[in-house]
Amino acid sequence: MNYRALTIILTIAASLVFGEALSQKMPERRLVRKGNRQYERGDFDASLDSYARALQHDPTSFEAKFNTANGQFRKELIDKSEQTLRKLAQDSTRTDIERSEVAYNLGNTLFVQQRLEEALDCFRNAMRLNPDDKEAKYNYALTKELLKQQQNQQQQQQQNQDQNQNQDQNQEQQEQEQEQNQDQKEQNQQPDEQQISEQEQQAMLEAIQAQEDKTQDKLKEKKGVLIRGGKNW
Repeated sequence: MNYRALTIILTIAASLVFGEALSQKMPERRLVRKGNRQYERGDFDASLDSYARALQHDPTSFEAKFNTANGQFRKELIDKSEQTLRKLAQDSTRTDIERSEVAYNLGNTLFVQQRLEEALDCFRNAMRLNPDDKEAKYNYALTKELLKQQQNQQQQQQQNQDQNQNQDQNQEQQEQEQEQNQDQKEQNQQPDEQQISEQEQQAMLEAIQAQEDKTQDKLKEKKGVLIRGGKNW
């Protein structure tokens, strides 16, 4: 993903004196050029300082603001880079090419944050403003494909979640049915157990009654028998 830096090119007159006078008259230009050299060396802290000083001289400098966003991006200050570019995107006085560059870099800033739908809109806007921008077309196609893959993955995950939920519901329903069947089985067995218990109780009563009858018969027999005493002296 190519992040573009805007390089300021000045037309220098033959006279060195004129060039020095121009630098003195437009110090923000000198600071922007200095910041660009620092940026190219990878010294992003120094470049951001130069761009900030340039903006002190000219708060409206498009180049200083644009390259500030670049330096912020390189330092991984993504949120700040996005904010800087969004402010630039609101400037309708810039040329279509400049606005296309802003849209392109804003798209890259959103892309690294995985905000693919927003990035896609930015690349689309960059192509609208500059139809010849091949890199914007490439980034648009790449982002569109990644967004499609992301949506397919989300859809598959949702389907898997629904499937797992259905399986859990089916399992829970089966367990409930098993419990209901077990309860019904126990209810069906309960009268038989009560009947067996009553039969056992009746048999015990009959056995006790039979034993008691035998005992009574023995007592009656004993009452009719003469018991002789001891030795007759």
